[in-house]
Amino acid sequence: MAEVVLYHHSQGLTDGVKAFAEELRQAGHTVHTPDLYDGKTFTDLNEGVAHADRTGFDAITDRGVSAADRLPADMVYAGFSLGAMPAQKLAQNRAGARAAVFLHSSADPAYFGSWPDGLRAQIHTMQDDDWGDVDVGQELAATIDTIELFLYPGDGHLFTDSSLAVYDEDAAKLVMQRVLTFIDDVG
Repeated sequence: MAEVVLYHHSQGLTDGVKAFAEELRQAGHTVHTPDLYDGKTFTDLNEGVAHADRTGFDAITDRGVSAADRLPADMVYAGFSLGAMPAQKLAQNRAGARAAVFLHSSADPAYFGSWPDGLRAQIHTMQDDDWGDVDVGQELAATIDTIELFLYPGDGHLFTDSSLAVYDEDAAKLVMQRVLTFIDDVG
């Protein structure tokens, strides 16, 4: 079984993020869910993004990286949207990373350095998600053979968060199935 650090999205450490983590735990994995917002949550995506903007996206990424300092290095780094940034930075730069899972977002690897040889990753987003960096995900999957991109029909951004109105149960179940298979394989 794998050890996973799972970072929340811009609306905070919501009940849906906690439920996703619990499902991973029920499958036998150890999952850490650092709260990068010190307990704040937002019911509206734009309010959450505004909070992240006021705090500073780099500062939030750095909080996520610091939260991993006390954790083992041989982790699976995962994140929802905003949380994909510290997950990706750690996966690319912390020795011992087992794999990465990016839900609803990903970044050009050059932002954090270079993509490590052999590092496996999955990206999950909806094909028409304006926030989901679909073009970045497509480029990564096309140029790095260890990255898999999964596109789901629709335009919902945080569709795997069961506590939000945008939740898509069918797509979220498929994401979870794919993520569990992946983590079991790299774990």
